[in-house]
This record gives sequence, C-alpha cells and structure tokens, in this order.
Amino acid sequence: MSHSFATLAAFRALLASQPAVDVAAQDAAAARDGQLTKPPGALGRLEDLAIWYRGWRGGAANEISAPQVIVFAGNHGVAARGVSAFQAEVTAQMVMNFQTGGAAINQIARSVGASLDVVSLDLDAPTEDFTKAPAMDEEAFVAALQSGWDAVDPQADLLVVGEMGIANTTSAAALACALLGGEAADWTGRGTGVDDAGLSLKTRVVAEAVALHGGQGDGLETLRRLGGRELAGMVGAIARARALRIPVILDGFICCAAALCLAQSHAGALDHAVAGHLSAEGGHARLLEALGKAPLLQLGLRLGEASGGALAIGVLKGAVACHVGMATFAEAGVSDT
Repeated sequence: MSHSFATLAAFRALLASQPAVDVAAQDAAAARDGQLTKPPGALGRLEDLAIWYRGWRGGAANEISAPQVIVFAGNHGVAARGVSAFQAEVTAQMVMNFQTGGAAINQIARSVGASLDVVSLDLDAPTEDFTKAPAMDEEAFVAALQSGWDAVDPQADLLVVGEMGIANTTSAAALACALLGGEAADWTGRGTGVDDAGLSLKTRVVAEAVALHGGQGDGLETLRRLGGRELAGMVGAIARARALRIPVILDGFICCAAALCLAQSHAGALDHAVAGHLSAEGGHARLLEALGKAPLLQLGLRLGEASGGALAIGVLKGAVACHVGMATFAEAGVSDT
C-alpha cells in the first residue's frame, strides 16, 4: 500500500512505523547456510549478504529476479556559482540520453537484468542557491520525497537508486560536512573534473553553505536546506523500499550523502541497505565509514547515475543464487565431517 504525506512531519511518522528485519527468516537462512556443501565461511561475505537479504525479504527463499534501478534528476541553483565543469542544461540532456538508452547505466542495468526508471524532478525549476537560502521550502521538499516514494515498483525484489544533477557533488559535500563535521576541504572533491581553481571555488561555496545552514536541524531538515530534489527523491525511494521490505543497494558519494540524512533522522533507517561500491570521490570512504557500510566493489568509478550500485546487483544475485540453489550436505550425499 502506498502512502501520501503532505508534510515533513507525516513523512517522519511513516519512518517511525517502518518494519524491522524478519528475525525468523534471517535465522532460517543462517541455518541453511550452515548446511550447504562448502566449508563454513568459504563464500565469505556472500554468505552474510544472502542471510541479510533473506532477513528483509522474508517468505520463500527465491533468487533475485526483478531488480529495479531508479535514476532521479534535479537541478541546483548553486550551479550558477560555477562549481561544476558542466552547465546546468546538461542535466536535461543526460536525462534524454537515459531515456534513449545511450548512457552507461542503460548498459549496466541491461547486463544485470534490471529495469530502469528515470524520474525528472522539475528540471526547469532549480533549487535555490543554498549559499543564500534553503535549497527547498517544505512543499518542494515533501513533493520530491513523495516522487521518490511513488517511483518504487512494489513487485521489485531489489532496488538501486542513483542520480543526475549538475552541481550535486557540491550539495553532497555540504551535507556530509554539515552532518559529520570537519572542514569543507575534507569533503569537497573534483566531481565532474573541475580544475584547481574550480575546486577552490567549490570548497568555498561548501563552506559558505555549511556556515549558513549547519546545526539548523536533523538530517532531513539539513537535506531540505542543502540538498536537491534528486537527493530527496532517493531518500523517499529508500524509505518506500523499507516499507515494502525491498533490500536496497546504495550508489556512490551523492547517494550515500542523501542516505546519511535519512540515517541521522531515524536510527536504523538504512538497515535494509548495503553500499554498492567505493567511488573515487574523495569523501566517499569517510562517508561509508560513518554509515557503517563496507562497499561491495571498488572500481574507481565516479560517474553517479546508479552505475556502481547497479554493477553490485550481480554480486548480490550471485550470493542469493548460491544460498538458494546449492545442495545441502544431506541432499548431495556428501559427508560434512
């Protein structure tokens, strides 16, 4: 069942009523893992992933057959400060590329058997420049959360969320700095590939934003002030997946910065999520450490658009396939001693 929430308070109330892990299913998965035809722990982290996945899905033990990838797109007013190597109109151009099948994520989603949905969020109405005012008022913020919530397919059995939005690494750096502390330079990277002068400007912009909005509220309020519609969309989708007991794979730095806002607003809100990869964006490792999430892959990616998270679908598919399909010692007639 879907829900509508007209206010941020209503969204918070939904977070407070989210389901917990199915302990019985998790215990049953752990027991099965101990009976499979392999030495204990021989599949390493794949075993933990399969048990985690079963604990959230509950019910019958099935392989992953319907993964969904959602890419949210939004424009940022702060892009006018020159913090990106690209102009804001590139966001809409890349959305068209996604829709016509020409982007990296199209190829990756196809290769791992995932559906791909692209959700554009008011590209003709950028957020406010958050060095001067909150990025979104509550109405715009809640609308973006709702768009994310509504984009999740209830029939999916795994979700990956990603983003497209010129200047959104600036937003992500500001969020991480505001919520985790440190200096702006600790969190600000080159994003789309800005030069040294561009990095210096971008760092100053992040510092200005954090000075204006830091300490003004919890993770969700900070997201309203320093985020973008696409970051809010990812948060709404991650929360809806929890309501539907759909496990989530997080993408890179920007996705994880959005997820941090959710985690800092409601304890355990990311228990149904794993980190797909460690990106090449400088602050991502520190952000994953703060989230307590060990990445599944490390490939030097810094593209965004759910690319690293989608590649990790194959790892999780393999983990669950082994858990479901392998014979037990008894079934195979193999001695376990």
